[in-house]
Amino acid sequence: MSQTQYPCSNCGANVEFAPGTTVLKCPYCGAETPLAPTGRHIREHSYAEFAGLPRKPISALAPHAFTCQGCGAVTQSDKISDRCQFCGAPLVADVSPADQVVPEGVLPFVVDRSALREALKGWASSRWFAPNSLKKVTAAESSHSTYLPHWTYDARTVSNYWGERGDHYWVSETYTENGETKTRQVQKTRWRPASGVVSRDFDDVLITGTTRVTTQHLDKLEPWPLPESEPYRPEYLAGHDTLRYDVEPENGLETAKARMAPVIEQDCRDDIGGDEQRVQQVQTQYGDVTFKLMLLPVWIACYLHAGHTYNIMVNGRTAEVVGERPYSAAKITLAIVAALLLITAIVVAIAMSK
Repeated sequence: MSQTQYPCSNCGANVEFAPGTTVLKCPYCGAETPLAPTGRHIREHSYAEFAGLPRKPISALAPHAFTCQGCGAVTQSDKISDRCQFCGAPLVADVSPADQVVPEGVLPFVVDRSALREALKGWASSRWFAPNSLKKVTAAESSHSTYLPHWTYDARTVSNYWGERGDHYWVSETYTENGETKTRQVQKTRWRPASGVVSRDFDDVLITGTTRVTTQHLDKLEPWPLPESEPYRPEYLAGHDTLRYDVEPENGLETAKARMAPVIEQDCRDDIGGDEQRVQQVQTQYGDVTFKLMLLPVWIACYLHAGHTYNIMVNGRTAEVVGERPYSAAKITLAIVAALLLITAIVVAIAMSK
């Protein structure tokens, strides 16, 4: 397997992509190497053509075997980019379209360690009833920058639906209350069959391409500024981890269709009209389906408290922070006691005023 390392033209050390810039920077002497434009463009790929190609499942691929050009050590990893386990030099694999889907685009890191520290500091300070040790997470030294694989899907959909339209109307109803006859207006609904056809074009439906990160948290980092993405080039990966996808494109497409379904159903309801709608069946045809593999930047931090590990993720473009947090039993207890004392004081004050 071939790989790429980028030596510094000044001191010979390995350079890394500097977040928020368009240069590779040496972490030792500070020398910078500008990234010249490649002239490439991000393209969508026909899913129908891809589905007809012979290929191995991603799970059958062997780990990358990196040979560090600096110290000569051999490192095995299933990541596209990693660091040498011995000298820490950044390593980037040359991915082959014969083995796996090659990334089409990358959203380069903008948030550097300094901005990460500020984001984590703001997040930690806003956590009510968090233990004081949570402030340790703001150090950010234990955090690592990682590009996470995501699939995007485009599709032209045409959906036939069957359901019912409900229109409200009012009737007068008499009733007896305390021996007195009264009249009131009661809402009723008149239902009638409804059917039709709706169409919608979907663009860049984003699906996580890795099972190594909790989707529940990763989804909260959205929206991603995908229009700011750059055509894939391995230089953006230097100095950052990059996970190889383990969600096959076929599975990603099924998840994308599940994301499209509620949007299509709402289109059906809008088309039915009326005051209420019942959508009983929807049959959707997907045309001109295209897809691509994108790499999105995430800072990942781990925080240990009371023997439990909490995961925190930071959007590498927007500095949005999401993750788990512990609670301080002592702070919660003090808050409850303070609240009880305040209530007692108010009750005493009211009693004395009488």
